[in-house]
Amino acid sequence: MYLKKLSLLNYKNIAEADYEFDAKINCFVGKNGVGKTNVLDAVYHLAYGKSYFNPLAIQNIKHTEDFFVIDGVFEKEDRNENIVCSLKRGQKKVLKRNGKPYEKFSEHIGFIPLVMISPSDNDLITEGSETRRKFIDSVISQLDAAYLQQLINYQKVVSQRNALLKYFALNHTFDKDTLGIYNEQMAALGHAIFEKRKQFLQDFIPIFNSHHHNITGSAETVTLKYDSQLSEKPLSVLLDENLQRDRVLQYTSTGIHKDDLSFEIEEHPIKKFGSQGQQKSFLIALKLAQFEFIKKQSGVLPILLFDDIFDKLDETRVEKIVQMINDKTFGQIFISDTHPERTENIVKATHQSYRIFNL
Repeated sequence: MYLKKLSLLNYKNIAEADYEFDAKINCFVGKNGVGKTNVLDAVYHLAYGKSYFNPLAIQNIKHTEDFFVIDGVFEKEDRNENIVCSLKRGQKKVLKRNGKPYEKFSEHIGFIPLVMISPSDNDLITEGSETRRKFIDSVISQLDAAYLQQLINYQKVVSQRNALLKYFALNHTFDKDTLGIYNEQMAALGHAIFEKRKQFLQDFIPIFNSHHHNITGSAETVTLKYDSQLSEKPLSVLLDENLQRDRVLQYTSTGIHKDDLSFEIEEHPIKKFGSQGQQKSFLIALKLAQFEFIKKQSGVLPILLFDDIFDKLDETRVEKIVQMINDKTFGQIFISDTHPERTENIVKATHQSYRIFNL
């Protein structure tokens, strides 16, 4: 599978652009601010129905314009697939496949397998647990539509339970039976989600360790651990035990929406004890493991987006990544970089076909 053509209209800082891509490597080079990352983000947008960087869809419309259109033609299983994502101010975003609009964007997730590696991935280390949960959910959802629906349903029940807790506090009342209905729904959905996350990480962590070893040559020991309250007790028990706390707080304080991943280097949090290069190697290994996991599970080579990842990596680690590209592990790759010479040297070393776009 690969992206053959891309047309952009009023997307972020790009007024209008048309590209035809190589089936293997495509590079966007130029100074900061010219739109390299925005092109990659447009490709991501076609796969996920949203921007990688800005969740507020309306802010992806070019300043002073009323709409944006992203139009891509993919080749998948020997046939062309036309994906169009568009948004007009004051209206809902529209996502179409071969001219037919999706009723739910969730129906599209997984159709275009794709992985983005970007400097903003550092949020996985520096930000709170929600960012890391979203990473887990994004990988599983690309392969399991039932999981995505369970997640949507769980979040809906949590919102309803929170609204009920607020109602109780505001009206100085309490109805155990009504709350019990939400508890049962949460417990069933939460257990199913927990089991799938646990199984995913059992499969994923060895892949991550292998990639980290390849990138660093085992220069440091890293660990990835799944932290969940459900590892200790069933959610039904946790909800009962935390009832009084939840009534005081007026929201649901326990459940799989509190799950986290801990990132460690030499048994210490990488956030505090990892250098910039070590953190970057950790994150690249994490994303390459995401790529390999999706490839293994789906049987399709995902598209891989490298957004400005070669900064802060030493020559040896860049060379390791190039070797991985060269052994045909990957399918189509998009690279953005501020250094044209570095980019050309990297892609030439892969001995693969490529195109370079100077912006």
